[in-house]
Amino acid sequence: MVAIHHRFADVDGHRIFYREAGPAGAPTIVLLHGYPTSSHMFRTLIPQLAEDYHVVAPDHLGFGLSDAPGVDEFDYSFDALARITAELLSGLGITSYAIYVQDYGAPIGWRLALADPSAITAIISQNGNAYEEGFVESFWKDVWAYATDQNEQTEPAVRSALTREAIRWQYLHGVSDPTLVDPGTWEHDLALVSRPGNDLVQLRLFADYATNPPLYPAVHEYFRTSQVPLLAVWGERDEIFGPDGARAFAKDLPDARIELLPGGHFLLESHLDEATAMIRDFLATALTR
Repeated sequence: MVAIHHRFADVDGHRIFYREAGPAGAPTIVLLHGYPTSSHMFRTLIPQLAEDYHVVAPDHLGFGLSDAPGVDEFDYSFDALARITAELLSGLGITSYAIYVQDYGAPIGWRLALADPSAITAIISQNGNAYEEGFVESFWKDVWAYATDQNEQTEPAVRSALTREAIRWQYLHGVSDPTLVDPGTWEHDLALVSRPGNDLVQLRLFADYATNPPLYPAVHEYFRTSQVPLLAVWGERDEIFGPDGARAFAKDLPDARIELLPGGHFLLESHLDEATAMIRDFLATALTR
């Protein structure tokens, strides 16, 4: 049985929680979670990967068991979350690693890659966007409206994303058999995003999401220049990041492996075995190039 360690590190004065497993000398894989979850979303994947790889899965600042300073104490942005992640990895002595990105983890991962392209050995994107094609308009129109102008008219729609109903929807939409998804997932996330003051943290990041698409041309250039091995394993029924977001990687990475599975946004909850088999097969080739 693989031992999973639950650790904390001090990063720039903040307590950052991370899960770590696998042989210290093996190739490292960094798992970067999305909204509204934490490294908890990888709880079933980590044992599958840690048999052969060194796995590190942090909780972003403001999420999970990491510190969640208020917006008056910390200037939340995707730049800042990427900086905290880079400092954590540096403190752990990790200089070369593959990344698994999902949702918010994607713009954090892209910033890490742009800051130090040579550090990234491979990329797995699971419903983690890098192209305009992936955005499902029915979901994103309210986010874009709020990002453009934070006011009494635009806030209620994005604030509703903090409710139990909305978080539950993120887990269940696109899933043929909802009984496969543990209800504890959304209850766990809800409890943590409902901490006093965390609503303002999440609203700040909703507004900052608009900084991500302007970064995409540089990300695409990084893809073209590096030809980094990439697997897009995607829940094709995701109504947040649609399957066109997976297909788009092939524009700049012709050898990218694109795998669409009949699931939703949190694919690991319903298709863990299928996704894990694809990930392990991909890594076996990508990390021995």
